[in-house]
Amino acid sequence: MSQLDATQERLIATYRRKAKHYDVVSRLYPVPGYPQQAQRRRAVQALRLRPGATVVDVACGTGQNFPLIERAIGPGGRIVGVDLTDAMLAQAQRRIERNGWSNVSLVQADAADYAFPAGIDAVLSTYALSHLPDCGDVIARGAAALARDGRCVVLDLKAPDDTHPMLARLGTALGRPFGSIDEWLARRPWEGVRASMQEALGDLLWSELCFGTAFLAAGSPAAPSGASR
Repeated sequence: MSQLDATQERLIATYRRKAKHYDVVSRLYPVPGYPQQAQRRRAVQALRLRPGATVVDVACGTGQNFPLIERAIGPGGRIVGVDLTDAMLAQAQRRIERNGWSNVSLVQADAADYAFPAGIDAVLSTYALSHLPDCGDVIARGAAALARDGRCVVLDLKAPDDTHPMLARLGTALGRPFGSIDEWLARRPWEGVRASMQEALGDLLWSELCFGTAFLAAGSPAAPSGASR
């Protein structure tokens, strides 16, 4: 990894503290009772995976998406989990060993620096890209690495469009462990994700979930001009 900046160091320090109990604590994310697992299942379904597929899980954390992906790709498929934090990857490795998966590899890297392997079948990111100021570049590079019929899916939080700012801050506070809620709301990172995916992919599908508090964006590479799909 290249030299870390202050934001990366803060992220690593925060997740090192959270890693050991992250799977339990994350059930309260962003608020107790939030249907996070159901949204994860929907995100993996949107990948349209086939047995034997290769999936890159960006900011994979402790590997909570891995069981869902494994059911779709089977032992002949491959998962590459990428995360910035060593402690989170250590928990992911324990998950891999508990389940006896031999088709999962882990890479410690900043998503902004990660070199996606060419010809992959799917790129997935859940509850992560809105933390990255350069998420557009990550999306573009991930989309460029996809096979022609590959899929890129992003699941993340957003503020409901018609919600009073005070309620939006309250509803997203637990989901924004870094920086200011006001800054996050002002930056509106979900709009950047949508614009980047529209630019990088040919058939973007955008769905708002749970009263507009989350979004699911999915797309495949555009066919070359004049080519049939």
